[in-house]
Amino acid sequence: MSVKFAVLGHGVVGSGVVELFYKNKENIEKRAGTEMDVKYILDLRDFPDSPYKEKFTKDFNDILNDDEVTAVAECMGGVEPAFTFVRSCLEKGKSVSTSNKELVAEKGDILLEIAKKNCCNFFFEASVGGAIPIIRPLHKCLAANDISAVAGILNGTTNFILTKMYNENMPFDEALALAQRLGYAEKDPTADIEGHDACRKICIISSLVFGKHVYPKSVYTKGISQIALDDVKTADSMGFAIKLIASVRKQESGKILPAVMPMLVPYDNIMSNVSDVFNAALVSGDGIDKVMLYGRGAGKLPTASAVLGDVIDSAKHKVNVFSQSWESADDQSFVDSIESFTAKWYIRDAEGSRISEKMSFADAQKLDAQACIPVLE
Repeated sequence: MSVKFAVLGHGVVGSGVVELFYKNKENIEKRAGTEMDVKYILDLRDFPDSPYKEKFTKDFNDILNDDEVTAVAECMGGVEPAFTFVRSCLEKGKSVSTSNKELVAEKGDILLEIAKKNCCNFFFEASVGGAIPIIRPLHKCLAANDISAVAGILNGTTNFILTKMYNENMPFDEALALAQRLGYAEKDPTADIEGHDACRKICIISSLVFGKHVYPKSVYTKGISQIALDDVKTADSMGFAIKLIASVRKQESGKILPAVMPMLVPYDNIMSNVSDVFNAALVSGDGIDKVMLYGRGAGKLPTASAVLGDVIDSAKHKVNVFSQSWESADDQSFVDSIESFTAKWYIRDAEGSRISEKMSFADAQKLDAQACIPVLE
C-alpha cells in the first residue's frame, strides 16, 4: 500500500521537504517499508516553474477531504492558520509532522490529545534543534532515566553572532547585520536575539521531559542584545565563552525551573566549543550521567531531514505513540520562579570585572552592575 502525504507551505522548510524527499525517495521508501509520494503542496503562491507544479493547491480542503492522504508535513510557521489546519487533519486521523516550534510550544498539549483520540500522531522532532535528534531520544532512547536537567544552545542565529564577536572582535550590531545578510537572521531578528525562539524550544523539551505543558509566558527569557564586546573579551580571558543557554532543571522542591539567558560556559564544558550556527543539548540523567546531542540546528535541508524522519515514522506507526505526550497544565505552579535560581556570576561594575561567589538571581539583580551574567555549572 502506498503512503500519500501533503506538505503545508512551500517556503524554506516546505520546499526543502519536497526537494529532499524526491532526492532520496528510493531510500526513504526502503526505510518506511512502503511506497510513498507527495500528493499535495499547499501554498497561496504560484510556482509555474516548479517540477512539481501539478501537485500545488491553494485549497486546504483538497488535502483534508482526500482519504488517500494519511500524513501531513506542516511547514507554515506561526500559530494560525497552522493550528486550525493541524487540528483538522488530526481529527480526520491524518498524522502530522511539524517544524513549527511556536505551534508546539503554545498548543502542543491540545494537539497531542487530539492525535491520541484519533489514533494518529503529532510529531515535532524538527521543532527543536533542526537536524539534531532531540525529541525522540528524550522519550525513547533515554526513557529509562530520571532526567534531572537539560541545557542547550538552541538558537543558531545568536550562536553565530556570539562566535563572530569572539573570533573576529566584531561588535554585536555588525555581527547581527552579517547574520541577516547570510540569511541566518530575519529582517526582524527579535525572536532570535531576544531569546523567544530558544524559549519556545525549551518549553517543548520541558513539557516532554517533565510531563506537563510549560507555556512561554512561564519561562524567564533574556536575549543577547545587551552583550558587550568587552564582556566577551573579558570572559574569554577568564576561561569562559558567553552562550545563550536554554535550560530546565528539576529543583529540590520538586518544581522545575526553565530559563533562557546568556551564560558563561567554562572552556572545560564541551558546549563552549559549539560555534557558528550549530546547536547542542546536554542531557543529565541518573543512568546516563550526561549525553550531548550536537549538529546543525536550522537550515533548509537539515530541518527538512527532521520533518521527513517524522513523516517516515508516520508511515510506519499505525497507532498512537503514547510516550511522546504530556498533560495540559493551566496551573503553572509547578514551574519555579527565576528568583530561586542560584549561580556564580560574572559581574562588571565600577570596581572592574570578576566572578562572584554563588548567589541567587534576586540578589544578583540588586547589584549596581553594568553587566551581570550567570556561570553555567
